[in-house]
Amino acid sequence: ETLDLAGPIPRWGGLRLVRVTGGPMPWQWAIVGALVARGGGSKTKAAVDYNGLPGVTKSKAPWKQEYKYLADRLLPLGLTTLAGHQGLVEHFHAHLDIFVDAKKVTVPALVGINVAGNYLTELHTHDARGVIHIEAQKARPFTLGQFFAEWGVFLGSKCIGAYCNGLHWYLNGQKQSGNPAALTLKSHQEIALGEDA
Repeated sequence: ETLDLAGPIPRWGGLRLVRVTGGPMPWQWAIVGALVARGGGSKTKAAVDYNGLPGVTKSKAPWKQEYKYLADRLLPLGLTTLAGHQGLVEHFHAHLDIFVDAKKVTVPALVGINVAGNYLTELHTHDARGVIHIEAQKARPFTLGQFFAEWGVFLGSKCIGAYCNGLHWYLNGQKQSGNPAALTLKSHQEIALGEDA
């Protein structure tokens, strides 16, 4: 889907998108108005559908890091870029295994690391061992759904990528129910996702 840059300013997930000029690119999109005033002066934060972000696909494995729209996904995902390892207040690791039709699928190196853009994000991989690095300058929760959307791979309660035939998942060896995308990442977690192709 393409955006008409000369046309009216679009809305995305209830949020108003604003055209921003200048910087390294001719244009960028920034999200403003994340808080919407409701009756009585109270404010609620608009929910973000991670799977609806640009570049997140329901494709078959193997999955490579999607870089074309990575920068566009970071703000809605609540992720920031890091210049390095300075000033970190959180630094821990979780391990992810994925199986489709009983065959292991590789979690690729450099998820969340854009070498061409010279940045890494708070959630990233350095190699293809399935180790997710969580490194942040502010203590806050991060989810498996954020990591998958950053990677560009669809993850929901019934699907991983294009596979929707019986997703099951485990945390530290214990079968889980519910949506794995909602899992808050914690130190030394062993996460396994399996799908019958």
